Amino acid sequence: MSGLDGAILAAGEGSRFRAAGWTTPKPLIPVAGVPLIEHTIRHFVASGVASIVLIVNEESRGVVTWVQARFPSVALECIVKTTRSSFESFQVLMSRAGKERTLVSTVDAWCPNEDFTRFVTVAREHPPEATVLALTPLVADERPLWARVGGTGRITGLGGESGRLVTAGIYLIPAHVRRLAAVAAASRLREFLSTLVASGEPVHGVVLPAVVDVDRPEDVALAEALARGTIAAPATRASGSLG
Repeated sequence: MSGLDGAILAAGEGSRFRAAGWTTPKPLIPVAGVPLIEHTIRHFVASGVASIVLIVNEESRGVVTWVQARFPSVALECIVKTTRSSFESFQVLMSRAGKERTLVSTVDAWCPNEDFTRFVTVAREHPPEATVLALTPLVADERPLWARVGGTGRITGLGGESGRLVTAGIYLIPAHVRRLAAVAAASRLREFLSTLVASGEPVHGVVLPAVVDVDRPEDVALAEALARGTIAAPATRASGSLG
């Protein structure tokens, strides 16, 4: 896909799974029989992204071997680095990107493939200088990042204690925001995104019916129930740009 890189954040420790006794590295935890990292890479491939850069922590080196064997035909750069935060991982990935815009996903942002590709299609219709975030009404996170959105679909604020939509871990990042990230000081990626919105940067939202932040065993069960269709995604005003 012209003018678009892919980047996958997969360097988290998976501490909640470890606390529950799970020993599989988080990127390889299966949902409906398919590891999270495979879900994510397949999303990128289906969206037409030609090259992907992936970051995993040093305890998950085996993920690199698994991915390279599973996807030998995908142009995939794998970085093994234990970072201090999600934002540091994001900075590492953004330093490798070179095209106009970068499609970014956390490895634990599970959603159906058709919803992911719809996000990419709608997000690319925004001006090239806009940052675009996937939003969802499905709150499956212990610490959700709530999004306040104006009538045109522009995000007016991130944070707070409640709301209608939360960020979903899937982003379209323009080149100038990659440059801002290189010099920014933030402890977490959500802090950087909140600062972007507060500074007046054009940040827009695209609504997806259901994106599960797979951080806990119960999140795997929720994602699998959605995949089977045994529970329905929350109703949304629109599955696309807000406004």
